[in-house]
Order: sequence, then C-alpha cells, then structure tokens
Amino acid sequence: MLRCLLMLAAAPLLFAQADEVRKLLKDSEVAWNRADLVTFASFYDDSPETTFIGREVTHGGPKEIVARYRRGYPTPEKMGTLTFSEIEVRPLGDGFALAHGKYSLKRTEAGGGDANGRFTLVLRRAPAGWRIIHDHSS
Repeated sequence: MLRCLLMLAAAPLLFAQADEVRKLLKDSEVAWNRADLVTFASFYDDSPETTFIGREVTHGGPKEIVARYRRGYPTPEKMGTLTFSEIEVRPLGDGFALAHGKYSLKRTEAGGGDANGRFTLVLRRAPAGWRIIHDHSS
C-alpha cells in the first residue's frame, strides 16, 4: 500500500521529467534543422566521460561532439532535416533518465539520401538542465 502511495506521489515528477527530456530532444532537433551544431551539441554533458557510439566512438563533451558531426555532416545539405519520433523516457534514479526512439533524416540525393535509425540516450540532470551523458545511435 505504501509503495502504491509513493508511486502516485512521484507520478507528477516522473511525467515532468519525461516532458523535460522530450523538450531537450525537440530543442536539439530544431538546432540541427537550422544547421546549428554548436547548440545541438550543447545538450551533451561537458565531460571527458561523455560517450557517443555510432560508427565510431567519441569521448568528450560538446567540442568533441561538434567535431564528430562536422566530419560526417559538413554542409546543411548533408545534415538534412532531422525528426525524432517514438520517444520513450523512463527514470533510472534520482537525476538520471533513459530515452530511446527513432531518428529520421530527410536529405536530397546529393546530400546523401534519406537516413534513419534508432537511438538510446542516458541523461543526467545538471544545474543547467538535462544533459546527454551517453548516446548510442545506429
């Protein structure tokens, strides 16, 4: 009974947390779509322990994330238009969350053609808001 009451009391906080993470992803999507990699990367934790796993593994914060993306997406045409969908967020503990979903890039043939895949993020609540500490995208 006590456990149920605690879960009911925590439910608004958990929904707020999920909404905050979804907002981060929406803000990230908007930054990408205006070819603003600096703002896009600002949602990653500024730490040498932050990891991004895709075709290669990148360690480090926003500076390293920007460099990684500039290599793979050097022009707005190559960046295309990003859309996140099927986003699910769940708490991992006090100040930590897991988010996963689908990404889709709409691009011209000259830009590399359309691309899509899945992502899993581990996020930490920092003084400045939620920050990505681990990103695995495929």
